[in-house]
Amino acid sequence: MEPTRERAWETLTKYTKAEPLRRHALAVEASTAWYARHFDEDEERWRVVALLHDFDYEIHPTLDQHPQDGAPILREEGWPEEVVEGVLSHASHLGLERDTLLKRTLFACDELSGFIHACGLVRPDGIDTLEPKSVRKKLKQPSFAAGVNRDDVYEGAEALGVDLDEHIAFVIAAMRPIAADLGLRASESSQQTG
Repeated sequence: MEPTRERAWETLTKYTKAEPLRRHALAVEASTAWYARHFDEDEERWRVVALLHDFDYEIHPTLDQHPQDGAPILREEGWPEEVVEGVLSHASHLGLERDTLLKRTLFACDELSGFIHACGLVRPDGIDTLEPKSVRKKLKQPSFAAGVNRDDVYEGAEALGVDLDEHIAFVIAAMRPIAADLGLRASESSQQTG
């Protein structure tokens, strides 16, 4: 089976009904795709892995299940092992080596995309004017988006060899074009043109 973005979306929506989880998948997909273009990698393949990384979270919401119990489902559906391994690699508790640029990028974009989404939700203009400085300030507030693992955010940027501010700026830039799909309020100007 050829792994396509369309097929990955079908698998994601088959197992994931909650809109917040779908939005998270879209945010991680956008961020990972941005890096695929940046690194001149296979954007379609990277989109597939990003969309599928949490596809089983609704049915396997605990660390003793997610994502390892989702892997057999992906294999049964005919996803290539490279895709399955990519999905598994984002979970630190599995201790798998992130031995490809795709695996390091997925890990780096996962928590940060969720955190940036949370930052956008509390701003009047969503992520339209969000800057790395504001994100870094929120990262220092443990009570804000408390479910986001800050260590993973810092480790992800380091694993990519990218300055944290640059990484934040890249992820924001990747998410801005799909802000409406993510449920983030857009500014007046982008609503009029979009």
